[in-house]
Amino acid sequence: MKEKYYDKLLHIKTNGNQESPIGFHYYPYEPTPYIALERLFDEYRLQSSSRLVDFGCGKGRLPFFVHYLFQTSVVGVEMNETFYQTAQENLKSYVKNNRVSNGQIQFCHCLAENYRVHPSDNHFYFFNPFSVQIFMKVIRNILKSFEKTPRELDLLLYYPSEDYIFFLDNETPFELQAEVALADLFVHNAYERFLVYRLRVS
Repeated sequence: MKEKYYDKLLHIKTNGNQESPIGFHYYPYEPTPYIALERLFDEYRLQSSSRLVDFGCGKGRLPFFVHYLFQTSVVGVEMNETFYQTAQENLKSYVKNNRVSNGQIQFCHCLAENYRVHPSDNHFYFFNPFSVQIFMKVIRNILKSFEKTPRELDLLLYYPSEDYIFFLDNETPFELQAEVALADLFVHNAYERFLVYRLRVS
């Protein structure tokens, strides 16, 4: 119900079949359920001055939803050509029906580990899009950006793998800030949750 409602509200198309990933380290596309996003953003608020990067954005569901709620700048990073093109088509449709400042919503067609972290990027979203090996590379790119431009950074993880959590807890300066449980929305599944990790400026 929520899937059709929000796609229609946002004038986008983000449902559909998954496609096979490229290689062992990249996982099939699956959009975050809107019902889960509702719960997350009831508890976790973004500022209009924020800039969120969605790694493995697929057709752009999260970027459009976040912009609609908070007027936040968003970047979707997607390696799949078909999904990237769909996201661009969705952008055209979304812009026709919503007020969007120039460059406020962007999509990058590249591998996540090749994305150049912008000094304004301060929120990063992951729905388990790739192996921990790729995740480690992406996090290290984020940390390099932090060294050049210190700022508070948040990682938003949906359905986080144990490998992601172990790496963040043991090999990075990020600290667990919050957990948003979703047990009441789905059949009892310990992975159905959001974790927020934060890196503060000393």
